[in-house]
Amino acid sequence: MVRIALDPTPYHHDHGLLDFPDIAARLGYDHLQLTPHADFGPFFRYPKADDALVAALRKRVADAGITIPALLPVQRVSSPEEPQREAAVRNFSRIIHLAVELGVDTLNTEFSGRPERSEDSEAAFYRSMETLLPLAEREGVRINFDPHPDDFVEDGLEAWRIIRGLNSSSVGFVYVASHTFHYGDRAATLLPEIGARLGAVYAADTFDHHRSHGLRYISNPPGNAARVHQHLAIGDGDVDWSGLFATLGRTGFLDREDAIVVSNVFAEDERADEVSRFQLDRLRELVDAGRAAASGEGAGAGA
Repeated sequence: MVRIALDPTPYHHDHGLLDFPDIAARLGYDHLQLTPHADFGPFFRYPKADDALVAALRKRVADAGITIPALLPVQRVSSPEEPQREAAVRNFSRIIHLAVELGVDTLNTEFSGRPERSEDSEAAFYRSMETLLPLAEREGVRINFDPHPDDFVEDGLEAWRIIRGLNSSSVGFVYVASHTFHYGDRAATLLPEIGARLGAVYAADTFDHHRSHGLRYISNPPGNAARVHQHLAIGDGDVDWSGLFATLGRTGFLDREDAIVVSNVFAEDERADEVSRFQLDRLRELVDAGRAAASGEGAGAGA
């Protein structure tokens, strides 16, 4: 069944990298998604982990009795600036090797291009994947992409088309619930189309910035290109959680052993333990409800 993992970002500032496995276990999680950290794989920089640190991390994971099912690297693999793109490919290649050393077979990431240069960024993405995809396929690593707000592609359907164009089962989609309203708010139709290529779902809530005739948020000067979203606890925003997990149940995602749901609330670091435990309990409820809804629909169809 689907694995529920903790994103340890709220603990990055007060704890070291090797503390994260114990934190996840203490909070009741069986799984941890390792996010960009200065000691391992920082944002947009070359990874800083050596063999000794990888070995120490593997031991802490084993001692805590948890697993790391995925890493989350963020590198500018779709940068329209060639020096940045070349550096990102070099950095990402090292991350793939680190994942293999850790026994991790999944990388959840972002396109990391620029919306004002979408055509150039898309071309850069495919150019980078000419190098990264053969490496990932050879090493047995799957790479899943999230069309993050302020990326060269933000619409969920268009992002799926770009991923599909690679024609490889080693590349999939990350559905981030707190990006739902930037994706086009179309989970009920998008996720069935993605099907088995959906690799991970991130669970945090957000407000729908389209509501109130576009005045849900006001940023100045008017008409600026800022993207606003939150990573709130489930239930504190506008995401349709029942609908999302019913769809995940219908597509079979919740029954897959390779599927990952990641709790990634960033808005309440001062209550990180409380919120992380709440998220785990709520996600277990949503998984059970989504599976039950799918089972009920199947029974009705066969009656």
